[in-house]
Amino acid sequence: SVVGGNAGSFEWQGHFLDFGSHRLHPATDPAILAEIRALLGSELLDRPRHGRIRLRGRWIHFPLKPVDLVLRADKAFAAGTVLDMARKATRGTRAHGETFASVLEANLGPTICRDFYFPYAVKIWGHGPEELSAIQARRRVAAGSFGKLIKKILGSVPGLKKPGAGRFYYPRRGFGAITEAYARAAQESGADLRLGCRVTGLRRDGDGWMVSALQGNEMTTMHTDMVWSTLPVTLLPRIVEPAAPEAIRQSAESMRFRSMILVYLLVPRGQFTEFDAHYFPGADIPITRLSEPKNYAVRSEPRGSTVLCAELPCSTSDDWWTMSDADLGHVVGQSLKQAGIPLPAPPSAVLTRRLTHAYPIYLNGYEAAFEPVDAWASGLPNLLSYGRQGLFAHDNTHHALAMAYAAADCLRDGVFDTARWADYRREFESHVVED
Repeated sequence: SVVGGNAGSFEWQGHFLDFGSHRLHPATDPAILAEIRALLGSELLDRPRHGRIRLRGRWIHFPLKPVDLVLRADKAFAAGTVLDMARKATRGTRAHGETFASVLEANLGPTICRDFYFPYAVKIWGHGPEELSAIQARRRVAAGSFGKLIKKILGSVPGLKKPGAGRFYYPRRGFGAITEAYARAAQESGADLRLGCRVTGLRRDGDGWMVSALQGNEMTTMHTDMVWSTLPVTLLPRIVEPAAPEAIRQSAESMRFRSMILVYLLVPRGQFTEFDAHYFPGADIPITRLSEPKNYAVRSEPRGSTVLCAELPCSTSDDWWTMSDADLGHVVGQSLKQAGIPLPAPPSAVLTRRLTHAYPIYLNGYEAAFEPVDAWASGLPNLLSYGRQGLFAHDNTHHALAMAYAAADCLRDGVFDTARWADYRREFESHVVED
């Protein structure tokens, strides 16, 4: 019903809220960042990252800081990590097999994997680390080696910081202000945005496509020269005519996305903590992250209340998916109490949002299903599937923006340059999620 999708924002109880914790990283392409700055002006804030991770019952600042690690890290965890680092430096280690588990354990040792990455992987993707592809490790874990981890830690030391390190960009009125600004600019350039439409069919029509969509109770159709789709690529075989081959439909059905429930608690206090986000890698706490939107944009209004957003990865078949808002609010409240940061008062209200396609899941051998589906979709004339869901890709918002600008760059005089897009696709494969 509004622009932005999972990168949009909405207002509730006077608060501007996002669909989870969103930031615009300084790694954003300079030309794209310059355009966003031109669109938002002073509304785009440059903010320091100020979060923390609960690791073995102790809170450590995130992004990681050397002094904080020395003073606050669990001593057994610190000793185990140092020993793992020494073993790797003296003996070297090689991955036994190609899985998420084997690659990370070979590069980071058993201590960090056991206490951080492995339980976090189970929570985020719903599968054990040995079931996940090594590609998941390489694309999703930026600090995937001791060298990279040390570099990230030293990156917080004055004099060694890279420009933008430990900072992020965020609009005053929520992350969705970025897509809202793009939408306004697009409409001023002549774009016709049709919201509230459910696409039900894509049928080949000459060199173009006939698009069928349900808007309210009315079915509408339109001829288009091209279709650019950010739908999950797994849905395309269901709606395209002529029908996709049965093998493609079966491959698409075998691909998996992780779902997520976002639980918003209205707390009758002006501020819960000073931190913008709290991370919970441990298996004892069901949520993975808790963010406080007011802290992202340093908002003081509305006074006397704040909203906490808890992220609960799950499957649509899990009991959590059908729980009431009140019961999910209780789950979050109990989680925070167990983590040692109890709510100061019962929440005044609870709201939930459910994302069915939050993260692509790269199980071992997932390529056998993805590659034929991707090849089929790429071979459809004048149809482009892109974005996180459209390319089944792990990415940040700045990666998704780069895909959109790349697609626009490939469109010249009404003709889409498929060879140039193939070059961009190879570039996208190097994207690694920023932690």
